[in-house]
Amino acid sequence: MNQLTSNNQLKGHITAFFTVVVWGTTFISTKVLLKSFTPVEILFIRFIIGYLALFLMSPHKLKVKDRKHELLFLGAGLSGVTLYFLFENIALTYTYASNVGIVVSVAPIFTALFAHMFLHGEKLKPSFFIGFITAMAGIILISYNGSTVMKLNPLGDILAVLAALVWGVYSVFSKKISDHGYPTITSTRKIFFYGLVFMIPAVFYFKIDIGISQLTKPVNLLNILYLGLGASAVCFATWNLATKLLGAVKCSLYIYFVPVITVVVSSLVLHEKITGVAAFGILLTLLGLILSERNPKSRRWQIPFLSKLSNGNTTNSDLPN
Repeated sequence: MNQLTSNNQLKGHITAFFTVVVWGTTFISTKVLLKSFTPVEILFIRFIIGYLALFLMSPHKLKVKDRKHELLFLGAGLSGVTLYFLFENIALTYTYASNVGIVVSVAPIFTALFAHMFLHGEKLKPSFFIGFITAMAGIILISYNGSTVMKLNPLGDILAVLAALVWGVYSVFSKKISDHGYPTITSTRKIFFYGLVFMIPAVFYFKIDIGISQLTKPVNLLNILYLGLGASAVCFATWNLATKLLGAVKCSLYIYFVPVITVVVSSLVLHEKITGVAAFGILLTLLGLILSERNPKSRRWQIPFLSKLSNGNTTNSDLPN
């Protein structure tokens, strides 16, 4: 493998890891904002800010190479922006946050299945499913922290499953867009545009009333900017870049990191205790990531992000799909 491919792999792992670190911390900002805004209001404001930020970063109009490609952007905006966040946010009003956290974490399995069906070269390995089961066991332990019992709520849990499913759809659209050679920032901006367009009916249905006085409060302003600029504009762009460099399936594995980051940040910022059960869950989740990434023809066991930093050599299985 040439040096360029190796460098692209390293860049892909770094951007994916950075993205999930930020996404794993957004719960703090969301918790603060929910005191003044509804979930749909937060969603609409953050993506308006995200779109404007991406426009300032790259104001050039994106020229679509083929009319059929417009459908890819439309599908990405509908699935990854509108439907995913609406399903997730509405699910939180019907069921427990811990339920949603667990169910949404199954997104990699949907990504893998859709990628296998619709993307060339995205093959499924037995190790992926072994890693998936291991990681989900860890995520369950992290979410419940050994202190609660899982309670099902059919409507809320179904909405959470739908959120995970449409994220898998978004991953396929994102990879197809990148395969056509569109720039990451301008293509992400176009995805946001369609996401906001499809969000308009929800704005009227939920009767959004955004008070300027609430937005001007420093605590609200800083947190909404963090969600809009960091978690939306920057992180969607870096996630799309990582998907381009690593492939949809390999990139999706980093979603397992989100609950790990969340529980660690909870401990550092909110001083919430990490129990032995949660610590064991973190280890299981990391083990699941390693198993999912492992090449069955190789005897090496490695954490994707750390292994790329330790040396510049990769196996043939690390080639972008």
